[in-house]
Amino acid sequence: MTDPRLLQRIIATTDVHSAFDDAVPMLAHLHAARQDTFVVDCGDFFEGTGYYRLGEGRIEQDVLVRLYDAVVPGNHGWTHHFEPGLHRITVCANAIDEETGEALFQPIRLVRIGSRRVAVTGIIGQQAFNAIPADQRAGHRVVEPVRALRELMLAHHHQADSWVVLSHSGFDEDLKLATACPFLDVVFAGHCHSERPEPVPVGDTLVLKGLELASGYALAEPVGADWAARVESFPPAAALPDELASVRQAIDAIHKELGTPLGPLRTPYANGPLDRRSLLTDVAERLHRGLGAEAVLLNETALRSPELGTVLTRGALLAIEPFDNQLVHAHVPERFASDPKALLSHLTEQTGPVVSAPRPLPDLLRTVLTTGYLADAYLGGRTRQAGIRLSQAVRHTLTDGDSR
Repeated sequence: MTDPRLLQRIIATTDVHSAFDDAVPMLAHLHAARQDTFVVDCGDFFEGTGYYRLGEGRIEQDVLVRLYDAVVPGNHGWTHHFEPGLHRITVCANAIDEETGEALFQPIRLVRIGSRRVAVTGIIGQQAFNAIPADQRAGHRVVEPVRALRELMLAHHHQADSWVVLSHSGFDEDLKLATACPFLDVVFAGHCHSERPEPVPVGDTLVLKGLELASGYALAEPVGADWAARVESFPPAAALPDELASVRQAIDAIHKELGTPLGPLRTPYANGPLDRRSLLTDVAERLHRGLGAEAVLLNETALRSPELGTVLTRGALLAIEPFDNQLVHAHVPERFASDPKALLSHLTEQTGPVVSAPRPLPDLLRTVLTTGYLADAYLGGRTRQAGIRLSQAVRHTLTDGDSR
């Protein structure tokens, strides 16, 4: 506990997903708050916009190292947490080396908040861990979070008056975590992609989640013998302090690149929020016809749903398809080859809604055209590359005059 600041509270962001188009309020607020606030993040700070794709994570890395005290890794940007600067502030109690059993990150930070000795730790849920691309998590695994936290508490109970967890598991999972670990005081949630405007008490534990995409934060502070907590939006800010001028310059440089026009949008997709299921349906049908695959399977979570105008820009395309998915041909696992309905149910359970073409799927299905992510994580592996990225198929579907 050598932090020279007189810390009074904890502020937590979550699921920022490289949302730097309007990040000045977040950056300015966190910079000012650091004087007396322990600043943390609950995962997925990386990936989700063109700022990540073009900047390759450099802006996110700079912001986290400058403004944050502790972060838990999410399923997006997993590999960045092994880079030296960010590794030093990453906490996670349940991620280990598969061979040695050694912790991949420091499991705990001990800090003084007000008069409290506070143990700050983090966990990543099994579902979130499984969502990391297989090659990125090779040689890693996660221990069941409840077990990891109980073992950590037994080892450090004499050093802490309060326990705070940064969780990348989803809000419903965090409610279960709070029930199973009643010694926790605060659980800051992430990964669930749903608004939770108020803290939820579970016994003596408060579970709360900040607003996503750089729009707000969760706050907890000791009050008497208890903790008080709330969720807030970042207040408006006109400019960044001089100390963050290099961050502003990096954001501005990429912002200009993202404005490059790629073509007029087809009428069904112009002037409104994108219907990603409708777009994926069009994409799947085009790919099925154009590439001659037995079938096409695409998960809705491969795309995002930004507001669109009349012209597709490079930034809009990267916001729609932020993950640079390669399309591949993949084996269908033997147990699903003659039961395509079961295959769809399996994929939907693991990844969310799935779009397919043709509809209905053939009764016997040996291979599919899909994303490299689905092929590696949930199917029988790749057979060959398709020679096209999902973003290319999306671009042509959005802008071609004749989509049929």
